[in-house]
Amino acid sequence: MSSNIKSLPSSRIAAVQAAPVFLDTAATIAKAISLIAEVARNGAALVAFPEVFVPGYPYWNWITDPVTGSAWFQKLSLASITVPGPEVDELCAAARAHGVHVVIGVNERSPVSWGAIYNTMLFIGPDGRLLGKHRKLVPTWAEKLTWTGGDGSSLRVYDTAVGPLGGLACGENTNTLARFALLAQGELLHVASYIALPVAPPDYDMAEAIKLRAMAHSFEGKVYTLVSCSIVSEEIIRAMEMIIPDARARLERKSGAFSGVIGPDGRVVGSPLIDDEGIVYADIDLTRCIQPKQMHDIVGHYNRFDIFRLAIDRRPQTPVDFREPAGTPAEERREAGEDPGAVIARAG
Repeated sequence: MSSNIKSLPSSRIAAVQAAPVFLDTAATIAKAISLIAEVARNGAALVAFPEVFVPGYPYWNWITDPVTGSAWFQKLSLASITVPGPEVDELCAAARAHGVHVVIGVNERSPVSWGAIYNTMLFIGPDGRLLGKHRKLVPTWAEKLTWTGGDGSSLRVYDTAVGPLGGLACGENTNTLARFALLAQGELLHVASYIALPVAPPDYDMAEAIKLRAMAHSFEGKVYTLVSCSIVSEEIIRAMEMIIPDARARLERKSGAFSGVIGPDGRVVGSPLIDDEGIVYADIDLTRCIQPKQMHDIVGHYNRFDIFRLAIDRRPQTPVDFREPAGTPAEERREAGEDPGAVIARAG
């Protein structure tokens, strides 16, 4: 890359605000592929999908007891996907066919345990290559009944044609250190994926909270934030009514979803979506991230690294650490930081 840079990338980006085909993996993948094609026709270079869009969010955790919800955990485990896997291949093929960067949330099943599911964001390049994945570090509140926590190996920023790209899932956008870890790697375009959560406390405005967190990250880091949130569909409500009769009253509450784009000055770019299903588009210019950093650059001159230090352990957390003889393919993979589970998955 030339050192004589006149500007940073400009592009059209898109955020999907939609519901999955609940717990139907194949149908949800098909819906995602259709939406990838739609945003490409409208000139978007990047599309973001909601948290765990494939194949849906475990709303039962919030409305019933753990024992009753266990049967639904089993349904979700059976509908979850492995990464890599055939469903990921389909998404990568769609990204390649339409030349679009894709960030999408999935329920990722462990390759070695049916009881371990991760809340995972996939980052896919326009050439169809899986750039990487991020596993949500800490499941929020009732989510601990479903998801296993991720590790520091996925706190990464990807060098893409639309700019240095990173992302976090839902509540971890509140985690100052996780956000700083991405900013410190040069992030200029941040994807924040969410789900609509109408069952939050009565005085909690979920849509406003989502927007506030995005504004905070953009203003602090002088970056663009692309927010994609799911909605609660009639299909989801009917499914949850199978658990408790008053599920509809709990899940139809408004102001539960916000999707949109926040600029590096912390202000909304374009017209966001509240609650309704649709796609938000915005034209962004990363060059606009430069001047605000002259005032506050928390990963540069506006910090005291002789006082504050952040250490991140990027070693993957695995159930077993195989110590293979030096020079064997397994040992080379282990030294590269690869999950031993991935080796098992390939061998199977």
